[in-house]
Amino acid sequence: MVIGAAVLLFIASFLDYYSFDCSGPICGKIDLPNLWSGKVFPALPSIVLAGLVAAALIVASRFQPEGRKALGLTLEQWGTALAVFATWTVLWTMFDGPLEHGDDSKLGVGIGRILALIANLLIAATALFAARVPALKAPLMGAPRPQVPSSPYGTGAHPGYGYPGPGAPYGGQPGQPGQPYGASQSDPAASGPTPAASAPAPAPAADFSPFWFAVPVNRPLFAEDGSPTPIAELAPGTWYLAVDQRGQALVAQTQDGRRGVLQDTSGIQRG
Repeated sequence: MVIGAAVLLFIASFLDYYSFDCSGPICGKIDLPNLWSGKVFPALPSIVLAGLVAAALIVASRFQPEGRKALGLTLEQWGTALAVFATWTVLWTMFDGPLEHGDDSKLGVGIGRILALIANLLIAATALFAARVPALKAPLMGAPRPQVPSSPYGTGAHPGYGYPGPGAPYGGQPGQPGQPYGASQSDPAASGPTPAASAPAPAPAADFSPFWFAVPVNRPLFAEDGSPTPIAELAPGTWYLAVDQRGQALVAQTQDGRRGVLQDTSGIQRG
């Protein structure tokens, strides 16, 4: 939708900025400017370029890693701000009214200005409602999708984060056979008990077996203590480990070892 609106804005920029209602002898002698003309400056940077750059930033944000920022804002936030600015600017130009040109001729709002308003409005609306409408938040067609391994322990070249290699238990890596989940070669717990061992994590339910999964869209991960503030966000294209189940929710572990509760498990893909 954003790309289509950007194309519409580019086409509108070459159409007439004014409409011409002529009934005098000068009809046909007036050259009406478009949005690229210096006669209507600063329409070019404020309406056309701002809208096109906004569309480019919004589309580019779908190809960037989650959370990447520029000067404290994400690309999508910069694009949204520019789209709203361009829409606000072209909206006010609609109220300048017809201008008397002589011989009973009048200059009004041209088709280029009208289409520019529609295009910028589409870009701004899509950016503003993308976070609230699931269909607008879905990844682009070219976005990476999680690859389902051909065996339960993953034989693909790059199955994703943490997916165990052949013959390794959950969390183990190649060259670490028999290593329990989460332990490293230097971890004393991997070789045996120590005099001062930390308290073990609560064991999963007896009928639950840990498994790897991927989410279809970005999903928030909440703290295990029930806090309403998310501690992380699970992204498509990455495998996560489900270590426990609480009703319909899952206790999942992220790449950096944080654990939290995934409340929305609809549409997840099991590895």
